[in-house]
Amino acid sequence: MEKPPSPEPVTVYANPPSHYHQETFAAGEMEYYSWFDEASIQDMNYFVKTITGIKSKGIRPDLIGSIIAHYASKWLPDLSGNVSAVTAPPPPPTESVTASVMKKRFFVETLTGILPPEKDSVPCNFLLRLLRTAKMVGANQNYLTELENRVSWQLDQASIKELMIPSFSHTCGTLLDVELVTRLVKKFAGLDSEGVKTGAALVKVAKLVDSYLAEAAIDGGLTLPELISLAEALPSHARTTEDGLYRAIDTYLKAHPQVMKQERKELCRLIDSRKLSPEAALHAAQNDRLPVRSIIRVLFTEQTKLSRHTDWSPSGSHYSEPGSGPQCLSKREMNVQQAEIKRLRDDVLRLQSECGAMHMQMERLMEKKSSGGGSKGFFRWKRLGLGPSIRGSVGVEKMMNDEEEVGDNGEGFEPRTPGNMKTRLVKGRTTPSRWRKSMS
Repeated sequence: MEKPPSPEPVTVYANPPSHYHQETFAAGEMEYYSWFDEASIQDMNYFVKTITGIKSKGIRPDLIGSIIAHYASKWLPDLSGNVSAVTAPPPPPTESVTASVMKKRFFVETLTGILPPEKDSVPCNFLLRLLRTAKMVGANQNYLTELENRVSWQLDQASIKELMIPSFSHTCGTLLDVELVTRLVKKFAGLDSEGVKTGAALVKVAKLVDSYLAEAAIDGGLTLPELISLAEALPSHARTTEDGLYRAIDTYLKAHPQVMKQERKELCRLIDSRKLSPEAALHAAQNDRLPVRSIIRVLFTEQTKLSRHTDWSPSGSHYSEPGSGPQCLSKREMNVQQAEIKRLRDDVLRLQSECGAMHMQMERLMEKKSSGGGSKGFFRWKRLGLGPSIRGSVGVEKMMNDEEEVGDNGEGFEPRTPGNMKTRLVKGRTTPSRWRKSMS
C-alpha cells in the first residue's frame, strides 16, 4: 500500500499575505499552527470561538494572551501600543456616536471575558490600555473590577506612559485618574504585605509612583489629601531613596503656591531626610518653599551622616565606614564631599552666631526692664531648649524636639517673660516657687 504524501512544511512569514494571518505556538515540544482568516478577525463572535478552540488544545496561557493583545487592535486601535501606526477603519457614515460607543463597549467586555484566567498571562501595559478604554466607554463595573485586579497583580511591570489614565468622571477635579492609581497601588501593597510579591517588585512600584506623582503634581486640581493618600499607599521600606518623592512634593509646592504653612509641614513630613541623596539634600537646604523645620531637619541629618558614618583620613584621600574598611573615592567625589562638609560647618557656625546674638540681646533687654538688675537670668533659656550657643548638632536636635512637644500653635507651655509675670502679679496670682528667687 502506498504511503500518503506528507504535508508540505509551513513557512512562517515575517509579513504574512493579506488573505490569512499565521501564528506559531509552542506546547511542550510540539508546534501548533493556527491560521486566522479575515472572517475571524472581522467577526468578534467567530474570533471568540477560535480562541476557545485554542484553549482546548492546551496552549500556554501567555501565548493566548499575546494573540488577544495582538488582534484586539483590529477592533480598538486605542489598544495598540503605537496608536499612530494603526490605521483605524472609518466609521460608517450612518452610525451615530451612541452606536459607536456601544460597539466599543461590547468589544471591551468581550475581550475582557475571554482573557486567560491565569495571572501574568497578559502584558500589563495592554491591560492598562484596555482598562482606560473600558472606563472611557463606561463598561460594566464587574469588568472594571476584574481589570483592576489583574493590573494590580502585575503593577511592577507597568510603564509610566500607560499609567497616565485620564479621568472620565465629571465629578473628578483632576485631569488624571489619581483615585484609580491609588486603588491599584494599595492593592499591590496588600499583596506585598501577604508575602506574595518580592521586595524588588515593591521598589519598582515605588519608583513608578514617585514618577506618577511628579507628573500629577502639576495639575492645579490635585488636592493635598489625594497626594498624601497616594504617597502613603506604599510602606516606608518600599523607597530606597526619597529623591523622587521630594521632587514630586517640590513640584506640587511650586504649582500650588496657595498652600498654607501648616499644610506644607504636613506634606514635608512624608519625606525621610535620611534617604535623601547629597544632591537632593543640598537642594532642599536651599529651597525656600520648604518650612524652616524641614530645612533644619535636613541639615541635621546630613551633619549626623558625616559625623557618624564618615571618618576622613588626614590626607583626605579615602574614608572608612563601620564594618566596611577603606574605600577609594574619585577626585570629583572627594571635592563634592569636602564642599558639603564645609557648607554644613558654615551653616552650624552661622546658627551659633545668630543664637548667641539673640541671647545677648535678650539679656540686655532683661537688664533694662528689671529693677535693680535682680532678674538676670530671669528668662530661662533651658525651658526653650536653647543655651548660650548651639554646640554642634545637639542643640539643633534639642530645639527640634522641643518644637515637636510644644506644637505648631505654641501650646504646651507659656513663655515666662517679664510682661507675663507683671500681668500675673497685677491679677493677684501666686508666683510659682521656682521663679521667686529671680524676683527682686
